[in-house]
Amino acid sequence: MASKWLLGLLGGALIGSGSALLLVTHGRIAGISGIAGGLVERAASDRAWRLAFLAGLAAAGIVAAAVMPGAIGAPVRSLGAMAVAGLLVGFGARLGDGCTSGHGVCGLSRGSVRSLVAVGTFMATGAITAIVVGRLS
Repeated sequence: MASKWLLGLLGGALIGSGSALLLVTHGRIAGISGIAGGLVERAASDRAWRLAFLAGLAAAGIVAAAVMPGAIGAPVRSLGAMAVAGLLVGFGARLGDGCTSGHGVCGLSRGSVRSLVAVGTFMATGAITAIVVGRLS
């Protein structure tokens, strides 16, 4: 099995390439919360590429789990806890007008000050949450 740093490097390169490809071919930012949220909010003519993008994300996860199941690992929380966490993350992403992928990958690479502030906020909030949850567990 390839070393974890090599898998991380490959994953980062694929994320960056996919984000750049979406920007070049469709003029769209690869922010997952915006792509998923647009399925509900946008006109039907805008749904095809959004569905294709999200299907590609799901397919990549399924392929990764089949090819290298040890790299994915088992969930560390219950399905209910993960569902609540996902809803909270989605709510926060919409409230913050973007998610970590949109701000962190795409916004920072474009030199967006707003994205820099958002990523700093994400990181600080994540660190504080991890410390609090770690002490409560």
